[in-house]
Amino acid sequence: MTENAELVGVKAGWHIWPVGIIGVLWNGFGCFDFIMTTTRNQAYMAQFPQEMQTYWYSMPWWMFGIWAVGVFGALIASLALLMRSKTAVTLFAAAFVASAAGFCVGWKNTEAPKVDGMEFMPVVIMAIGFAFTAYAYWQSTRGVLR
Repeated sequence: MTENAELVGVKAGWHIWPVGIIGVLWNGFGCFDFIMTTTRNQAYMAQFPQEMQTYWYSMPWWMFGIWAVGVFGALIASLALLMRSKTAVTLFAAAFVASAAGFCVGWKNTEAPKVDGMEFMPVVIMAIGFAFTAYAYWQSTRGVLR
């Protein structure tokens, strides 16, 4: 292998763009949800029952911190993936751990209100977060991420 070929690295597959764009859209919505909730946007929050709003508004500050790390970390990780940066792996992993911590605290809180039909969403969010983390790790081990 020549010196120039080593600098170029492994060529990324076609799938890195769809995965990265889906990541930006998915995690961008998470950031939007976070911002609308923390700013108490009335038009957005009207879709949720009052008991959910009261619960969210009374959450301790550190829960908002965990939530922020989860959603903004994953959004930045998606952008890093599109830029083919190895940082994507660390950011996705941190976002995954933050999400897991936040959901564990929520599951343990027996006083937290439940929305019928939405019990599965934390599992879906965790599965998608794990898939993004695994994908970034796979791309890193292939040498696509620098």
